[in-house]
Amino acid sequence: EDGYETGEHAPGLKLGGCGAYKAAHHIIKSHAKVWHSYNSTWRREQRGMVGISLTSGWGEPVDPHSQPDREAADRYIQFHLGWFANPIYRGDYPEVMKSYVGKKSAQQGLGTSRLPTFSLQEKTYIKGTSDFLGIGHFTTRYVLQKNFPFLQVSGYHTDRDLAELVDPNWPVPGPKWLYSVPWGFRRLLNFIKTQYGNPLIYVTENGVAEAGQCSELCDEGRIHYLKGYINEILKALNDGVNVKAYTAWSLLDKFEWNKGFSEKFGLYHIDFKNKNKPRYPKASADYYKKIISANGFPNPREVK
Repeated sequence: EDGYETGEHAPGLKLGGCGAYKAAHHIIKSHAKVWHSYNSTWRREQRGMVGISLTSGWGEPVDPHSQPDREAADRYIQFHLGWFANPIYRGDYPEVMKSYVGKKSAQQGLGTSRLPTFSLQEKTYIKGTSDFLGIGHFTTRYVLQKNFPFLQVSGYHTDRDLAELVDPNWPVPGPKWLYSVPWGFRRLLNFIKTQYGNPLIYVTENGVAEAGQCSELCDEGRIHYLKGYINEILKALNDGVNVKAYTAWSLLDKFEWNKGFSEKFGLYHIDFKNKNKPRYPKASADYYKKIISANGFPNPREVK
């Protein structure tokens, strides 16, 4: 969406209400082709796995007793995670996505939906093309129903007919979009378990950037974030979710999309002003190191 609809990210194309859907359509078909290529050529020899990594937030209804809000929260997830996961695990785009984009397209007087369709052959070819599901997760939103008026130019955000809210009491340890809401991760993981048949899950991205530069390399906000989110993964494991591994995002400060080097997600600080780019461990690096050593939350009295 950022690359092919709003143009905010590379390649910076503003292709109205269809660019993001077309790009995603090609990504899904390309992924399936790679999976089949590996499956037929290399799997027997290498015994490896091919999966896909999808990033998704969690959407919680503002009023859990409101049917419209519950449906809006479900649309939030289906338009995020389901957009890619549903074809791979269930054979086609989510029904609610096809319905809403189709309805909006018809209102615009278009002959066909802006959401592309898979042929029966493509559905069969794509379904089941993932040996594991990689999940990137960072934050949560409250969601409520919001009807957008008829627009001649509709797009991904208006297609969903929903609004996103945040709780002002949620901590914001870094970028203004990234609120720390650990409980949303457990709910997302359980949604995946229920929706897609409890697939093998690798958490491929989870972390936060610090709000400002700390000369003491003290990033308490990241430590609290990691503690909260990893704890919710442990709860999800107890729920029976098939989480195999966890990867903190990220090892090093790096180039972060259109924010450049200003958002620092790393456990290690990089001095980009120095030609040698020296690396310095932040406090969170030591904290995460202890978690890795204990394969869980360590008891300080047991860790030297």
